[in-house]
Amino acid sequence: MSLSASIKLAWKSLLNNKSRSLLTMLGVIIGVGAVIVMMSVSAGTEVAIAESINELGPNLLFVTPNIARGSSGGRAASQSTLVYEDVLAIREEINHINGVSVDQTTNQDVSHNADVLEGITVVGTTPDYLQVRGLEIAEGKFFDERAVERSERIVILGSNIADELFGEDGVAIGQEIKIDTTRLIVIGVLEEKGMSGNTDFDNQIYVPINLVYDRFITVSNFSRMNGNSVRIIYVSAENQEVVEDVILQTSLLLAKRHDVTLEEPDFTITTQMDLIETQESTTASFRILLGWVAGVSLIVGGIGIMNIMLVSVSERTREIGLRMSIGATPHDILSQFLIEALMLSILGGIIGILLGIGGSYAFGHFSEMPTYIMLESILLSFLSSAAIGIIFGYLPANRAAKLDPIVALRHF
Repeated sequence: MSLSASIKLAWKSLLNNKSRSLLTMLGVIIGVGAVIVMMSVSAGTEVAIAESINELGPNLLFVTPNIARGSSGGRAASQSTLVYEDVLAIREEINHINGVSVDQTTNQDVSHNADVLEGITVVGTTPDYLQVRGLEIAEGKFFDERAVERSERIVILGSNIADELFGEDGVAIGQEIKIDTTRLIVIGVLEEKGMSGNTDFDNQIYVPINLVYDRFITVSNFSRMNGNSVRIIYVSAENQEVVEDVILQTSLLLAKRHDVTLEEPDFTITTQMDLIETQESTTASFRILLGWVAGVSLIVGGIGIMNIMLVSVSERTREIGLRMSIGATPHDILSQFLIEALMLSILGGIIGILLGIGGSYAFGHFSEMPTYIMLESILLSFLSSAAIGIIFGYLPANRAAKLDPIVALRHF
């Protein structure tokens, strides 16, 4: 029997049992759709994180302490191996940088008249923070070096904080707010920035860093003997070509200041590219895990195809005997049932692909998680569904081909 005749016969058999065929395909449909949706969510998350990191530019360096002693938040101090004096030394001694900044955070209640916002992140920083972090002023101005030195009681608001305290059409500049019990004057409001990595710039407020040390963080005089500790230092290199040189200069400077060696430093310097590579490695592993989890559904679908095809062989034993008696060979019988299984899995794969694409778009539209449909996931799903049909369809097809035609004809 020709291949085209086998395909027509298999198609006719599937149409004669529409409900059974649909139920048989259901496992493959769910498996293929799950693979596409899960991988699109993973890929979308990876793209969003990479874009968020890249917004700050590839020339940004992060200097963090290796060992932290104590805790931060509220009025508790965070003791680290980095101090504010390190920031001043980097600014004065390192070449080929556009700026250097720092932040030391604390969580405080912020109020204006009767409006109270609880647990707002207060960022103590320096004038270069705008440039280094890629922020813009929407209204007013940012503070200068003099304000930092004098611990002036002034504040810049993130856009969401300004809206919550003064309304979308309200005037924030010149108004007085309270952080805990300290009164400050608003001198600026930032442009809306949104999330960047794990930082929500719009829901923070910014003050001179010395004000944080003086008013919002309580530490002993002994703890401050080596200087005021900082959580992280940001260094912006002039361009990509000088990043390695800036890293070396900064490492040598801090090692000398901290009396440590480069082999065992008490600080770590990372770049945007380091973060992207780490993120890509993590999300790639996560995507593979999701693929395996969704692949289990495909295997379950394949088992379903095998079971239904075995039932079909049992029900159609007399038909098989009749076909053999009029000249059909075992190869013809094998081809017919194998093609039926393959058609079931391929049709299920096509429907699953359509549902997976639609589900990915719907997931991205109705949730906050972005999705990115990968062509590789569609091809992988389709090929997997075809392989499932061949692998799990072979056993029932082979059983049908090995039936004794005389025994088959006696079957009722």
